Amino acid sequence: MMRIILPLAGLVLLALLPLWLSDYGLGLMVGAATYVTLASAWALFSGHTHYVSLATVAFYGIGAYTVAVLNEVLPYPLVLMVAGAMGAGLALIVGLSTLRLKGVYFVIFSFGLAELIRQLITWYEVNVTGTLGRYIFLEITTAGIYWQMLGLGALTLALTAWIHRNRLGLALRVIGDDEAVAAHSGIHLARVKLIAFVLSAVILTLAGAITSPRYVYVEPSIVFNPTVSFLTVIMALLGGANRLCGPMLGAVPLFLLFEWLSAHFPDSYPIFLGLMFIAVVFVLPNGVIAGVETLRHKLREARS
Repeated sequence: MMRIILPLAGLVLLALLPLWLSDYGLGLMVGAATYVTLASAWALFSGHTHYVSLATVAFYGIGAYTVAVLNEVLPYPLVLMVAGAMGAGLALIVGLSTLRLKGVYFVIFSFGLAELIRQLITWYEVNVTGTLGRYIFLEITTAGIYWQMLGLGALTLALTAWIHRNRLGLALRVIGDDEAVAAHSGIHLARVKLIAFVLSAVILTLAGAITSPRYVYVEPSIVFNPTVSFLTVIMALLGGANRLCGPMLGAVPLFLLFEWLSAHFPDSYPIFLGLMFIAVVFVLPNGVIAGVETLRHKLREARS
């Protein structure tokens, strides 16, 4: 019972924060909630399968551009539904054609996918519509965006917890350990990976759609910034991508750190990002929690 009551109490407390926070503080909370959602959605697929995807910003940008294109034509809830459907459709097409790729090949393809979509939208805007960006006119406050993102993040964590206890989660873990063993165990590799990939993509797309009104003006270079993909991966890996709350534990402190670095070292900020990526991969490949547990185990062995 406490496993349910405590998270709900924490969620209610977070929902009440806009009543006391300043505009700057609320903006930080929106950013933190966004990256918690992105990192958790990324880990939903990549955490157990070990398929490192750099396509996060592809789905994020599609969500933002969907709102930019349709915000004056359709009601906002319907726009979100269309964005989610577009994310699911793209994930189905990409997943059916590329989830047989492994290792560095999948990483390269996922990064190229985001760049391809950015270039296609840029070409369309310049050559067809005659403009490069679009304005978003929606009467949604920063608090409204925060509550939507908080709800999406909570839904993502709940879905991840359900998958962890479900046969789908077990199948994903077996696939991540050894795909050959998974296939011989009767697991339908393509179906399992595709389900997880589509679920992750829909959440990533909705995150971009919900956040988009904060930009007011949207263009490809803004919403398809590859930094979003790299930050998401670093945050998920730092906290522990194969743990329920791991992405959240990595996203919050790193988001605050990078916000401070970008404000005080705007020119050298990308260098810190690259160094952090290398440090996480080589020093803490399984996350902080796993690193602490390993250190405790070694200390116990040394004492005994």
